[in-house]
Amino acid sequence: MKPLSALGPAPAPADPAVPPVPAPPGPARTPDRQRIASLVQRQGVFAVLLAVVLVSSVVFPSFASLDNAHNITVQASFLAVVALGMTLVIITGGIDLSVGSVFALGGVLAAWASQYGVVPALLLPLVVCGAIGAVNGLLIARAGMAPFIVTLATLLCARGLLLSLTHEGATTYLVPRGSAFAELGQGTVGGFGHPVPIALVLFGAGGLVLQRTSFGQSLFAVGGSADAATLMGLPVARTRVLVYVLSGLLAGFAGALNAARLSSGVTIVGVGMELDAIAAVVIGGTLLVGGAGSVSGTLWGVLLLAVIQNLINQIGSLNSSYQSVVSGGFLIVVVVAQRYLARARRTT
Repeated sequence: MKPLSALGPAPAPADPAVPPVPAPPGPARTPDRQRIASLVQRQGVFAVLLAVVLVSSVVFPSFASLDNAHNITVQASFLAVVALGMTLVIITGGIDLSVGSVFALGGVLAAWASQYGVVPALLLPLVVCGAIGAVNGLLIARAGMAPFIVTLATLLCARGLLLSLTHEGATTYLVPRGSAFAELGQGTVGGFGHPVPIALVLFGAGGLVLQRTSFGQSLFAVGGSADAATLMGLPVARTRVLVYVLSGLLAGFAGALNAARLSSGVTIVGVGMELDAIAAVVIGGTLLVGGAGSVSGTLWGVLLLAVIQNLINQIGSLNSSYQSVVSGGFLIVVVVAQRYLARARRTT
């Protein structure tokens, strides 16, 4: 056994006159600037929507009427359902340009099948449009093709199939009056058309899926970094296929609701709808690069676009083309603001 002196000098006793060295500080709290930037990025569109509604109610007395609110919400509900699917796609870092044509195709298929009852009128567009979404997802996720090219091709295919079914638009399929399917689009609940509560239920379910399920968290992970998601063991390809299937299903269902509302399968609807859906999603705070977004922001973005369209109608001296001008201006402002807010969150 070694003597105590071989173990080195004994530690010196602590000097009571010397204050103890403080422990290293823990993780710094999130700076106020970063929290504000995050809040504005997620909920800024709601503040803009609220301000526009308040000012419009003062300037145009008829704007705040119940009938006008009914018109705005019903018109917005169809775009909202389509934009919900677009939100899921964009969160994963993808894009779906086919939703406008799929929306129109779903309406025509539903109107044709409505003669056999409400179940075929809903089932047929869901099957066909879901299959189109599956083709998009498989080509993108499994074959590695660019989402822009794939969905542009299916946009043309869906529109071509639509024109073939309607003999170049010469045939219009009508929904039987008084049928259960027509009631689905034309009935009311509390003064608001059935499409409004249906859209709200779908958005509520979408919010729960995004925030409370592993599938929803996988969407954010895939959109943030597909390589990192793969290393984490997440099913990246399957997740991408599923979001495109959901996008097709929701676009076809929205088209069926629109056919029930109009009592016919109109062939000219849905043109440019994909751009409106993308605008609503981006205005609502979802990043085009993926990895961040919310369904509530998309809902506010859809309502903001619908309010703008209604205000243009209220003015009367402006035509509907100005909606595209205003929507494009909003989109540019939002994208610039998102870049600034993202930089603020990184540098604080």
